[in-house]
Amino acid sequence: MESLTSEAALWWAVILSGFYHGINPGMGWPLAVSAALMEQKATALPKALGAMALGHFLAMMAILLPFTAMIQLVFWEREIRIAAALLVALVGLYLLINPRHPKILARIKPTRLALWSFVAAMAHGAGLMLVPIFMGICGLDQADAGHQAAGALMRDNIETALIVAAAHTLAMVVAGGLMATVIYLWLGLKFLSKTWFNLDRAWALSLICVGIFGITATYTGH
Repeated sequence: MESLTSEAALWWAVILSGFYHGINPGMGWPLAVSAALMEQKATALPKALGAMALGHFLAMMAILLPFTAMIQLVFWEREIRIAAALLVALVGLYLLINPRHPKILARIKPTRLALWSFVAAMAHGAGLMLVPIFMGICGLDQADAGHQAAGALMRDNIETALIVAAAHTLAMVVAGGLMATVIYLWLGLKFLSKTWFNLDRAWALSLICVGIFGITATYTGH
């Protein structure tokens, strides 16, 4: 029962982090609104959000897939999980000290939303936020798998990575899409420019918290 509760909590963390990413303007939903307003077509907004979702999903997979291989080193599982959690916390600390946006984002054309979304997610450590959660889920799966062959375990971890990335991205698109739709249909960019909210510091602090959570979960056996 405790294992099921732990797994449910981890999956909720995947979904809630997706909502958090979606609400954050730094993940790009204002760009989707701008693109839709420029095209002036009813299909422009979902098209823009779809492009951003693709970029975000690919960024999540680019971060998670290498860890699916590392998890196979079961004798070093605790050390790998702690190192991953420390990395997340350190990235959060760096972003807290140095909150400036990477210059490369300004060089990407606004029309290339999928590429912009991919680079933004990588630069802000969005994929790293999922790593301690993902490794916790895989750790529970491994405990249930017993002496499953390494190849089958690797396949299961890749499937888990796909599901985690997909669930997280879907939650991100729902949250960001709601924000974008309200601005696009009713409030407009002028309202957004007057009420802009910056989550950069909250984002950095959340990465630190996720890192601490990952270390705590490792030591408590979750």
